[in-house]
Amino acid sequence: MHKEFVVVGLGRFGGSIVRELIDQGADVMAIDIASERVDEFATIATQAVVADTTDEAVLKSLGIRNFEHVIVAIGDDIQSSILTTLMLKEIGVKKITVKAQNDYHEKVLRKIGADQVVHPERDMGIRIANNILSNNVLDYLELSDEHSIMEIRVNEKIASKSLIDLDIRARYGINIVAVKRGNNIIVSPQADENLILNDVLIIIGADVDINRFEKKVLS
Repeated sequence: MHKEFVVVGLGRFGGSIVRELIDQGADVMAIDIASERVDEFATIATQAVVADTTDEAVLKSLGIRNFEHVIVAIGDDIQSSILTTLMLKEIGVKKITVKAQNDYHEKVLRKIGADQVVHPERDMGIRIANNILSNNVLDYLELSDEHSIMEIRVNEKIASKSLIDLDIRARYGINIVAVKRGNNIIVSPQADENLILNDVLIIIGADVDINRFEKKVLS
């Protein structure tokens, strides 16, 4: 059974989500109030519709309540984003993810029932900054304002040492959830696992602890 999604707002962010979901084999209804954007996705999405999603009657006529997940990717129109989220909640959509413009927008979205709120520009900026600042950091995902998952490359300083030698959890309060070694991933590695140069550690923890580990152990 195909997973079914609705994406509201077909700008750069929403459009990229539509393309990726379709590439992954999902069914996607793509919606925008601008007909030229909808036309662009007419041959890409499963269904492309010109609609005003702040109108509850329109949402009901499209059968959006039957979709398992709706992504609201409306651009600069915060009012439309909020009203659309509210209407989706009112008609009983199970899961709603919304793009936020700022922290105040996020607070309102969470109060009216958004299940997940994303800040794509901010999150990408943080990711790029982390990658620029460190040769060891390969990727970064913000879990909250204070916690993250990070991919860090093993350098000469810690290569050939075991996890128990480094004692990372006790010393820094962070956890290594997996080790990527070439095409293999070692999930929940054992304490006696010896690290190899260019292994990638997938680390989860508080940002301050991850930064402390990176500075003291890897720099």
